[in-house]
This record gives sequence, structure tokens and C-alpha cells, in this order.
Amino acid sequence: MKIDKKEVLRALENITVPGEGQNMVESGAVKNIQIFGDEVEVDITIGNPSLQARKKTEVEILKIIHREVYEKAKIKINIKVDAPAKPKTNEIKGKPLPGIQNIIAVASGKGGVGKSTVTANLAVTLAKMGFKVGILDADIYGPSMPIMFDVPMEKPLAVNVGGKSKMKPVENYGVKLLSIGFFTQPDQAVIWRGPMAAKALNQMIFDAHWGELDFMLIDLPPGTGDIHLSIMQAMPVTGAVVVSTPQNVALADARKGVAMFQQESINVPVLGIVENMAYFTPDELPDNKYYIFGKEGAKNLSEDLNVPFLGEIPLVQSIREAGDVGRPAAMQTATPVEKAFEEITKNVVQEVVGRNKDLPPTEAIKITTMAGCSAVKKK
Repeated sequence: MKIDKKEVLRALENITVPGEGQNMVESGAVKNIQIFGDEVEVDITIGNPSLQARKKTEVEILKIIHREVYEKAKIKINIKVDAPAKPKTNEIKGKPLPGIQNIIAVASGKGGVGKSTVTANLAVTLAKMGFKVGILDADIYGPSMPIMFDVPMEKPLAVNVGGKSKMKPVENYGVKLLSIGFFTQPDQAVIWRGPMAAKALNQMIFDAHWGELDFMLIDLPPGTGDIHLSIMQAMPVTGAVVVSTPQNVALADARKGVAMFQQESINVPVLGIVENMAYFTPDELPDNKYYIFGKEGAKNLSEDLNVPFLGEIPLVQSIREAGDVGRPAAMQTATPVEKAFEEITKNVVQEVVGRNKDLPPTEAIKITTMAGCSAVKKK
């Protein structure tokens, strides 16, 4: 069968470019079409650098040509990402973080959605995959990592590095940890103003000997506040993972969390959204799913905001129990929980690889004060 180029163009008019309101032909995303008998080669340019957007575009092109033009067509798709021009180098005027390859902020707009649980299980899953991993517990007012990693009574030791005394992170399950919880009593409340909290964070970042890390995960406090700005001022964050439960009250805050990272003055790539407590399956009814907090709310939000959906985690009692006893649930082998966290972790790694390939390094930000209000700009 001879394939007509005009038919291919008409078919592609049914596909909307990710993040735009126009179809592929109108937007100019279709750069070239070549026909060789039953072979079709299509060159496409899109502005969204995420792996999810590229894969979705490729699948839609394949489907529409097979359906509308010729079901046995042999199709080759070349997708080029045309990301906005950005500075090619970091202009960080603070202290560098030698040896740390990727810094991922794990955030949530609302408290109680399982952000720390996701951070802990992401970390141990990355470690199981063979990566070198560290966690900075930046939740100054509610540090939970010492308990989740069964090291609540440990204290970081001092080590001599290049003639300087540095903190050695506590390590368990192949993950290095630093948390304000190591420096306070279990029943002691941290009652600090913003500058004191920022100073403590800077000490755990720059006065610590983290060594070589493939990934540093930062467990941020809930919301969008001073601690978040302090972290992004102190270091170049590779990308952010936003955690939410499916109900509307959590999704509204998650939307604000994504918006914070996407602000032009901050511009930290959002690697994706994780949906926690997605559904409940009782042991006696293993084939049933009960959507206690709503169905696919975070997944729908990711589509609305055009950011990747990294996966869902069921509401399982063992996840809570594992965190309470200090052994993250993802360490349990051959369980649905382990499988869920493995899928999410693989998606995070893929997004980081794609982000590092398509975008320049993130810059640290500079915070100034004007008329009593914080202003944020790039260094």
C-alpha cells in the first residue's frame, strides 16, 4: 500500500502537543515527514523535556497513524526536545558539594501525607539498586528519619577531613543520614526562628563529610516556607518529588508545592508526583480495592499540571508498622509494597537521567529582603 503524506498530516492533527492547546501540525511540532513505501519517518519537536511527555507523544503518533492511515505501517519517530535556553553552568557562590551527583527534594504541600515514609523507602530502594545514597532530614520541627532508620539514639561522630573537623553521617541499611533529631532529646521541642533553623541546616550540609553520593534525598517539611528557600539557597537541587494523597484538600496543597518549584525565580524541575494511600485492599479480599481518600486524585493532578506521575502506594498497615520499628517497608522482599516502591524509584531515576540529559544544572537561589518581604532571585 502507498501511504499518502497528506493523510499522515491529517492524522497528526488529532494529537495535541503536551503542554499546549494546539495540535501538532498547527503548533509546528511536526518538522518533517518522509514516506518510503509502507515506512513512515516522522520528525517531532516538543518543549516538554520529561520522559513521560516524550513516551506519550510517541505512543499517540503510533496509534493514530496505524488507526487512521495504515494499520501495518512501519513507523519511525524522531523526537527532539526544544527546551528554553538556560544558563549552561551553575553560578553558585556558596560552598560546593563535592562528590554528590544528584540532589532530590521530597516535598508535600500538606503534612501527614507520607512524605517522610516515601523518602525513607526511596532511599533504601535506591541503595538496594546499588546506588550510594544519603538523606538530609530537613524537617527541622518534626524530624522522623532517626526513628524510621532505627537509629534514634545514635550521634554523628567527628572525623578529620583535610585538617578540618567534619560530622560523619549516621549510616544504616546502606543509607547515610543527618537529622536535627540526632542533636536533640526525644521529648525536646525545637523552638527556633527561621535563621536558627537555616544555620542548623547549613551545618548539616557543609560541615558534614557525606563522601561520594549518587543521590542525596532531602526530606523537606510540609508547606512552602522558609526552610524550602534556605535549602534551595544553599545547594543546586537537581529536581523535586511531590507527595500527595488523593483527596482534594491534599491535592490543593500539592498543587501549590509544584507551583513553588516551577516559579521562574526558583526553577527546580519537578520530577513527578507520587500518590500515597491510593487505595486499601483487606487481606481477606485480596482482589478488592477501596479508594478511601478518593480515586487517582494525584494522577489526575499530574496530568493537569503536565508533570510525570511516578506511581501509587497502597494504604497498607505494614508500611506504618515498618516505619515505627525502624525498618522501611521496601526492604521486605517479594511484597506488593516492595514492588510499588521499586516502580516509583525506577521512574524517579529515569526522570533524573532525562532531566540531566536535556537541562543544564539547577542554580542555587539568592534571597534578599525588601520592605519586610522575602524576594527570591537566581544567583
